[in-house]
Amino acid sequence: MSPTVDPNSLSLRADPQDGVALLEGSNGSVAARYGIPLAVLLELTHRCPLQCPYCSNPVEMERTSNELTTEEWKRVLNELAEIGVLQVHFSGGEPTARKDIVELVRHASELDLYTNLITSAVLLNRDKLEALADAGLAHIQISFQGSEASLADRVGGFRNGHAKKIEVARWARELELPLTVNAVMHRQNLDQLESIIAMAVEMDADRIEVANVQYYGWALKNRAALMPTLDQLDRATDIVENARVRLKGILDIDFVIPDYYADRPKKCMGGWGRQFFNITPAGKVLPCHAAETITDLDFLSVRSNHSIAWIWHNSDAFNRYRGTDWMPEPCQSCAFKEIDFGGCRCQAFALTGRADNTDPACSLSPLHQTIFNTAQTEAESGSKRFIYRNFSGGTLEAEPSDGA
Repeated sequence: MSPTVDPNSLSLRADPQDGVALLEGSNGSVAARYGIPLAVLLELTHRCPLQCPYCSNPVEMERTSNELTTEEWKRVLNELAEIGVLQVHFSGGEPTARKDIVELVRHASELDLYTNLITSAVLLNRDKLEALADAGLAHIQISFQGSEASLADRVGGFRNGHAKKIEVARWARELELPLTVNAVMHRQNLDQLESIIAMAVEMDADRIEVANVQYYGWALKNRAALMPTLDQLDRATDIVENARVRLKGILDIDFVIPDYYADRPKKCMGGWGRQFFNITPAGKVLPCHAAETITDLDFLSVRSNHSIAWIWHNSDAFNRYRGTDWMPEPCQSCAFKEIDFGGCRCQAFALTGRADNTDPACSLSPLHQTIFNTAQTEAESGSKRFIYRNFSGGTLEAEPSDGA
């Protein structure tokens, strides 16, 4: 259960329109129209020992010298608590690459924020994990690239990573930390889905996210190597449905299909600027982790003269695609517009060149059949070679591995 925050008990900035009063006010306030942000993803760093070809980080990643300092992150956490945020998700890159990760988790916990660590786990030792638990860490999510070390280590580009992840998962359960397995699925590991679910059960995970790759940033660069076939996806759907019945009460299973094979667009992040935002290593406040791919938006930073509450309420980047007024046809006349809020703006930009176009994942988009055909073609004849994520803009895998 996430902790609750009483906005009436929190101190505000001098400007009554620049804090909780702004978000909680009546008379058609932003809270009434869009909701208060409930969860925030904190990308502490883009540094990571893994080189996953589907990483959600931007292709042009932030250097260490641009990262927020410990004190800046603490100030961010203070502001998040003030505006009524309930959950903070420490992510990256690899958040444990930050030497201050325990200090930041402790500070968030002291503010009664529910803390979740999203990690590759390969930099953790037991003492560090125990220190995080003692600091108040409420939950840990560990990413897995497969169920077999040979494939998993190849996907992550990190030798012996899979074995280390299993070890850290065991430590987490010994420390009684709730555990989620993050399984990012694609053509080259979907055939291991059944054994990945079994692995999650064996390590006593509470939950598994079976998340098919979504194609932005690094994943878009690697789309031809990652796109699953329709047959693979059908088998995966059957595996998940059967596992949900078989493992009810044992393992919660979330399942996200690739947009390219969907008929309806997903309600991306619960709707643009409605319940979620994330903060980059350099302090930019984004409506979603991929938003910087939309190059005609200007994202304000926590280092600016504006508070996070002001950015959430007033910035053009957050207001541009809020609600439904911005929608073109056929979205504007669609009966689902208040359900999916137009789908994904980042995907619309990536595939059409305009973020305000209909998301091509929607069957009403004139480009829907085109992306479906693209998916089928790349799934059947695409390269197996990954472009590995790194600060130099990517490195092509030397040669395909047998059996991968």
